[in-house]
Order: sequence, then structure tokens, then C-alpha cells
Amino acid sequence: MCTQTRAAALMANIPQADIDPSGVFKYVLIRVHSKEEGDDSEVDVVRGYSWAEYHADIYEKVSEELEKDGHLDCECVGGGRIKHNPETKKIHVYGYSMGFGRANHAVTTEKLKARYPDYEVTWDNEGY
Repeated sequence: MCTQTRAAALMANIPQADIDPSGVFKYVLIRVHSKEEGDDSEVDVVRGYSWAEYHADIYEKVSEELEKDGHLDCECVGGGRIKHNPETKKIHVYGYSMGFGRANHAVTTEKLKARYPDYEVTWDNEGY
């Protein structure tokens, strides 16, 4: 019989990428860990929203939601910006977060490609 921890089950249901439907906005790359003993599973998730004045605003809201039941722990591993153009089906990832540093845009890009398979998703380290 295969046993899966509660944390691993929760992580399996977390969307890998959730961003605004269009525009230019800040994003964070969050590493979600299991808090359960003997379970070292983790997953990286991308969150980007135009309502956020600071990268920390996104991280605080998302981590609070994910950590609320006590099974998961979150860590922000960096941030940047996303330019999402649904008309041309293009997403561009760039820049960095003053507070969290630069996210690994290659990881972010892979998460976004999985979420938007019919898009051209690119990244670079230019800009703020």
C-alpha cells in the first residue's frame, strides 16, 4: 500500500503557476516544503499579480494561505516581473525583487510553459 503524507497530497494540488491574465506585474517564486517528519518533499510555485505594490505582498498572502493548516512551510526564493500579453500569447519573465533577490527565471519559465503550453515564454535578467 502506498502512503502519502498529508503535506505531499496538499502540494500535489497546488497550482504550479498562477498569474494575472494580462499586463506587467511583480511575481515571486515560492518553495513550498512539507513540515511533516520524514517527508522532504517540496515544490516551487509561481505567483504574479498586478495588485501587489511589493513582492512581499504576494509572498505574504500566498504563504499565509498555504501554511494555514500547519502541514506546509513556505520560503520565497526570489522575485521579478512578468509581462503577460494574451493577444500575442507571449509571456516574458525578467528583473528581480529588491527584498528577495532575483528568482531563477529558468524555473519560472518552465512552470509558465506548463501552465500556458500554447504561449511563447521567454526570460532574461535585464531590468528591474
